Amino acid sequence: MTGTMLITGASSGIGRATAETALAAGWRVGLFARRSGPLEEVAAQGEALVLPGDVTRIADLEGAAAEIAAQWGRLDVLFNNAGIFTPPGTIDEIDYGDWEQSVAVNLTGMFNAARVAFAQMRRQNPQGGRIINNGSISAYSPREGSICYTTTKHAITGLTKSLSLDGRAIDIACGQIDIGNARTPIVEAIADRAEAAGKPAVPTMDVADAAKAVLHMASCPPEANVQFMTVMATKMAYIGRG
Repeated sequence: MTGTMLITGASSGIGRATAETALAAGWRVGLFARRSGPLEEVAAQGEALVLPGDVTRIADLEGAAAEIAAQWGRLDVLFNNAGIFTPPGTIDEIDYGDWEQSVAVNLTGMFNAARVAFAQMRRQNPQGGRIINNGSISAYSPREGSICYTTTKHAITGLTKSLSLDGRAIDIACGQIDIGNARTPIVEAIADRAEAAGKPAVPTMDVADAAKAVLHMASCPPEANVQFMTVMATKMAYIGRG
């Protein structure tokens, strides 16, 4: 199954890898992120719309959804992916602005994207679609010094459950993918800090494998849904953590 997809945070990391994988599989993809240059690079790989914008501004997302509907008639899938990982620290050490920015992007930004996608999916004909939220291993088991990121990702699990419940009657499915240590700039920075501190090497996995998992969720027929999926580096400390 292919169709139309909107990916937030499509300029790098998991978002970019998923966009490239989806385009290669024949999806039409709306590429949303703040930097238009990297989006143009991805767009050259298939049928795509470059949609520069900021997830903290809901008007940007409304414009993106409207352009997708105008060009392609409908929105089948949102990969609600955009997020940040601010500098680590305990709650009394972190810069308060980092907390505010984490909430703005990781929580409000994902709420905004889901709100816009839900509205489009509700009014299109035939009605319905699928929202895939990018959670994290941190949605269940935190990493040290990650209080901002972990708190927002726990909230995304609640968002996923509420969207699933509210969308059920109108054929809008919602699932969550929790990814652990895919090699992205964020994870590479964490690995570099661990190495500098003399800690054991951080196990990682190819980001392409995370992208394939997202595409599997997106490709389910309307009567099937992957509610929660965990895909992670095999040897990372998750089971038995602590």
